[in-house]
Order: sequence, then structure tokens, then C-alpha cells
Amino acid sequence: MPNSSNERLEQRLLKVISKETNGKRAACLRGFLKTLSWLFIALVQLRLLLFKHRIIRANTLGCQVISVGNVTVGGTGKTPIVETFARSLQQKGRKVAILSRGYKSRKTPLWEKLLRKETQLPRVVSDGERLLLNSDLAGDEPYMLASNLPDVVVLVDKDRVKSGKYAIKNFGCDTLVLDDGFQYLKLQHRLDIVLVDYTNPFGYRRVLPRGLLREPMRNLKRAGFIFITKCPPEGAPELKAKLRELNQHAEISECRHASKYLKNLYTRERIDLDFLQGKKVAAVSGIAVPESFENGLRRLGAEIVHSDQYADHHRYTQQEIIETINRAAEAGAEVIVTTEKDAVRFPLIDRCDLPIIFLRVEIEMLSGAAAFHEWIDRICFK
Repeated sequence: MPNSSNERLEQRLLKVISKETNGKRAACLRGFLKTLSWLFIALVQLRLLLFKHRIIRANTLGCQVISVGNVTVGGTGKTPIVETFARSLQQKGRKVAILSRGYKSRKTPLWEKLLRKETQLPRVVSDGERLLLNSDLAGDEPYMLASNLPDVVVLVDKDRVKSGKYAIKNFGCDTLVLDDGFQYLKLQHRLDIVLVDYTNPFGYRRVLPRGLLREPMRNLKRAGFIFITKCPPEGAPELKAKLRELNQHAEISECRHASKYLKNLYTRERIDLDFLQGKKVAAVSGIAVPESFENGLRRLGAEIVHSDQYADHHRYTQQEIIETINRAAEAGAEVIVTTEKDAVRFPLIDRCDLPIIFLRVEIEMLSGAAAFHEWIDRICFK
């Protein structure tokens, strides 16, 4: 239930792209978007060629730079992978900084930029010791990463070259992890980790704006490591074989998002997963693939009696949460459950007639774990 014109437009366009909306007008729009896709592909490939032949030169900062990104837009489950990777590097002795662009974080007003020189510096979400910004200023994903990685520096800036230099100079970082960095070519990468969503791996097989691909799938050949995310327990052998055709050298790991525990949003009380067994639940989410979250709740034994689905990265208001609580109570829900990513965007409310909890998920590797840890060792001990 989007509450802004941009969110409504985004959801309508997605229905046209996925052919959920049909008819003559939708078909004409798809034809127009297909023409724009050809232009977009030409620009993407030209940009890659300019960097490849060093007509435009990538910056080198004299430290390890690893990107974690996607070839599609939308939710591939990137944040838990970034968290797992950064934690593994930090535990092996590296001084790690995560560099994020802070998607949908609050913009610095122009007058502030003009009056205050310090606003030109990267936003420090965490200095590796303290959490310094809220989710509004940082963006929900950088804030979530900083909350779960107390020993890792997290910086937000569109210019990752600038924030990388800042991390090295001010915090002594020797390893930079680019969050959503596969298409960020201005900073030279040592390793590109690419995530492919098992539930929609090829973005309707079309490049933006006709599909969800950021660049043609053949460009996966740049990746050094590929994670197939959201896999079923038996893995994804057919998808793995298709990806191997596109990339002959990359390590390919199958993984899934495993539910670990629940936590009360306001009291921070930790709750076991079996709490949901037989419970009547209201599910609230503002993520790219809400069905994945809701199916996960059903697998834990919950009965979903009410569902509120918002656009990805939706920032909730007090009134929306109050209305959700009222609708959930009317539907007979005993508890409201949201995602960890959504939880950082929930406002404080004066009164809560139903408990609100969030689900903590972590990456569980189904294959390729040995290769992953070998890569960590190569990065740390080369």
C-alpha cells in the first residue's frame, strides 16, 4: 500500500514489466520501454569499454577493495551477505570499512552544503566503536549494518572514492567493502561478488527499463564469486549450470536466508522462533519481495491473518503504524511481525495495543562455504 506518487508509479510500472498488467496500453508501454532498454544497454557497454581501455581511469587507493552487488534491481538479500563478508574479514584481523551510497537516506539540504563545508565529508554511520547516525540520515541498510557490526566502520557517500580515502586516512582501514558496488567502476576492485536471486535470477530477461537487469547477464563474467541467494534447501543446480555458462571461472555458492530469532521492536527482548507456532500474525513489510518474508513466517508456523505491503525502502509514519495496529487487531492478530530491515524505519509510538516484533535472518551456505573461506584467507593473508 504505497502512500506516495513515486511508490504508486513504481508498483504500476513493475506490474507492466512483469506482464501482470495486460491490454493494449500495457503492450504499447512495454514496446516503448524495450526501445529505451536498447539505448540503456548501449550506454552501459560504452561505459564499460571506456573503463576497460583506460580512457576513463579507475582510482586505486592502495588497499583491498571488494564489491558486493547485483545485476538486477530489487531485493536479492544483499545486506546479510555484506554483513557476513565484513564480519569474516574483521574477525581475520582486517580493519574493515563498508562504503554505501545510502540509498533513500535523507538528503543534505543545499543551503547546508553551501554554508557548512563539513557537510561535504562522508556521513559516518559508525566509527567502528559507536553508532553515530539514525536510519533516516544513514539509510536503513547502512544503519542495519552498523548496528550488527560494532567493530566495522560504515560510511555513506555517493562518491565511494572520497569515502574510501576518508576511511583510510581517519580510521586506518585496510579493507573496503563496496555495498552495491558491482556497477561502481570509479574505484578499482580486487574482487567482485555478485548476488543472483533464485526466485527471479534474470530480471524478466530484460535490461532496464523494460526489465530489472542493470546490465546484460553476459557481464556476469566480471564476477569472481557468485552467490545464488534465497535457494531452497536442495540448492539450485539448474541455475548454477546456467550461471556457469555465463562465467567459467567464478566460484558459485548456493545459500539461503535462515531465520534465527525474533526480537521485540521496542523492548529489544529476544524471542525464540517457536513463539510463532500457531500464532495469528499481521505481517508488515516494505521490501522488494514481501512474499518471501511472508512465506518464511508460514514455514515457522504462523497464520497470517492480515498483511500490509509497502514499496521497498518505505519510511513509515506514526499514523501508518497506528492504522496497521488497528487493522491487525480487527483481523484477530495476536502479534505484528516485520523484517529487520523494516524495523529500523518504524517510528516510536506512544501506545502499542499489539506487540511488534521483527525477524532476524542470516545467511546459511548450502554449497561453496570452503571456497568462500578460502577467498577470505586470500584477501587477509596474501
